[in-house]
Amino acid sequence: MKLLYTVGLLLILSSCSAQQKLSDNQLLTLVQKQTFNYFWDGAEPISGLARERFHSDNIYPQNDKDVIATGAAGFGVMSILVAIERKFITREQGYERLKKGVDFLEKADRFHGAWSHWIYPTGKVKPFGRNDDGGDLVETAYLAQGLLCVRQYFANGSEKEQALAAKIDKLWKGIEWDWYRNGGKNVLYWHWSPNIGWKMNFPVTGFNECMIMYIMAASSPTHTIPAEVYHQGWAKSGAINADIKPYGFPIKLSHNGQKNSVGPLFWSQYSYLGLNPKGLKDRYADYWSEAKNHTLIHHAYSIENPKKYKGYGENSWGLTASYSIKGYAGHSPSEDLGVISPTAALSSYPYTPNESMKMIRHLYEDMADKVWGEYGFYDAYSETASWYPKRYLGIDQGPIVVMIENGRTGLLWKLFMSCPEVKSGLIKLGFESPALKK
Repeated sequence: MKLLYTVGLLLILSSCSAQQKLSDNQLLTLVQKQTFNYFWDGAEPISGLARERFHSDNIYPQNDKDVIATGAAGFGVMSILVAIERKFITREQGYERLKKGVDFLEKADRFHGAWSHWIYPTGKVKPFGRNDDGGDLVETAYLAQGLLCVRQYFANGSEKEQALAAKIDKLWKGIEWDWYRNGGKNVLYWHWSPNIGWKMNFPVTGFNECMIMYIMAASSPTHTIPAEVYHQGWAKSGAINADIKPYGFPIKLSHNGQKNSVGPLFWSQYSYLGLNPKGLKDRYADYWSEAKNHTLIHHAYSIENPKKYKGYGENSWGLTASYSIKGYAGHSPSEDLGVISPTAALSSYPYTPNESMKMIRHLYEDMADKVWGEYGFYDAYSETASWYPKRYLGIDQGPIVVMIENGRTGLLWKLFMSCPEVKSGLIKLGFESPALKK
């Protein structure tokens, strides 16, 4: 099934843009549409879900291009809802693809309700590592966040749409978040395997990209966790707090005692694809201020460019986990390797619309086919190293579509925050949010 546009149209748009600039709205729509194609024409064909990665350059062997990535699948189903609303595809096309994905997930390997990080098209787990061959609760949380948005979208639809919503509801209620307390501890563990049990030994503490896992666990109507798991585990009984002000922007949350640094930008994106940070507060932070300031620090860092990398500046900024010149890296101001990842600035659009828009224009109008391909902007580049790989990662493409839409219409935020169990979970944990007053 092909998208309702052609390569010819994109070539026309590209040639026209050189003569007459696209408006901001036109350019945002084009970026969303092209990036969405990763999850449509570029999807793994048997499941209809997101591939882990795709290389257009064929420079390096890609033996895992048909492996399904659970977290990226969650981002991908959210992007399909955007595509329906933007009329890139019809509602019927979106429903059929989502049903295909949900039917696949229903039969895929699960471990006390959690899916693995990677899944073969057969539905069997593909080990992520030697000791990681079972449930991955963080990736499952990303997927569940997306599935609940789909449930809400179709909940009052046609009979078959309501049936899909009911099937999603059953999958959601089957996730045993409480099992991942590893025997009742007041913290959630990332992994469990029927073969090696808790050998990965990875209790998840904040602050990082995993906040949504605790929100989902607290919200579960069937396998919930008590509030102290969040406060003692994730927030470390208040030790999560910091008080730093890089470039004049206050930060109140730190990661595992790293009080003087901020992490990669995906920390302020993955949990907030559905969870609306606007007005979201608890005893530890104001999450809108935290995410916005995190982004502005990255922007200011790239303007200062203390390592003097080529191409950094107000129109080329944003460090996050992505491909790197040597493998993969969690780029941040404290781990700056001269690599810019487009998803970092683009997925920050709700927080920094002006700064992100400048980045989009620079990439599309100035760098052109160095960074732009069949599925939108490539994953990463380095002007210093003259390194422009034509490669994509699903977990980086999805937030671009979703967060741009949240900045434009708030679509996914409205859907996720409308879930009654999410509201109950947030109240349990002591959050404030405008959504809780509706």
